[in-house]
Amino acid sequence: MSKRALVVDDERAIVKGIKFSLEQDDIVVDCAYDGNEALEMARNNEYDIVLLDVMLPGLTGFEVCQQIREFSNVPIIMLTAKGDDMDKILGLDYGADDYMTKPFNILEVKARIKAIMRRMSRPGDTEKVISYGDLKLNEEYRRVFVKEREINVTSREYELLELLASTPGKTYSREELLETIWGKDYPGDERTVDVHIRRLREKLETNPSEPRYVRTKWGSGYYFQA
Repeated sequence: MSKRALVVDDERAIVKGIKFSLEQDDIVVDCAYDGNEALEMARNNEYDIVLLDVMLPGLTGFEVCQQIREFSNVPIIMLTAKGDDMDKILGLDYGADDYMTKPFNILEVKARIKAIMRRMSRPGDTEKVISYGDLKLNEEYRRVFVKEREINVTSREYELLELLASTPGKTYSREELLETIWGKDYPGDERTVDVHIRRLREKLETNPSEPRYVRTKWGSGYYFQA
């Protein structure tokens, strides 16, 4: 079955270029040119990836991302014309999985998309569950539950939690987590890890300031408390 992408940007030339390139890889591409249209399409269709510009008419890309996260875990790559770190951190904070700064190389965009899709389509013929107390991770379907209630996490949040939970007690430095989850060539810095850890705690923990599961080892990094 073909993969399906939603490309959102008010610059039609950029949308046309991305659409043409992705279609060469047999990806079905839908296009939107403002925030309201993008949100409506995301609600009414199932996508494997969303490429979402930050600066949009109507709802901003950040607002669209935040609202999509209320009903979907679809991977979202933010596209920003600004090199400002705050834009990147805000995108991650609203639930984006990755970001790219314009102007970008379309080959790099395709490489990021393929990497995310590979992680999301990992096959499995038997259900494997990691379980600690009230927390459960279904590794086959990449779903997270706390007290039997499903928690809406992004693909990067899931991968980060799965890595920590599969090796309880092992401390990973921020640099190790960034390289393992995001890859050696990821252009972001270690603050990306901190943002995702904070978001995970807010979603998983009764009291995020005193976490039960994802703990900090001061001066060293993060670990999972079984």
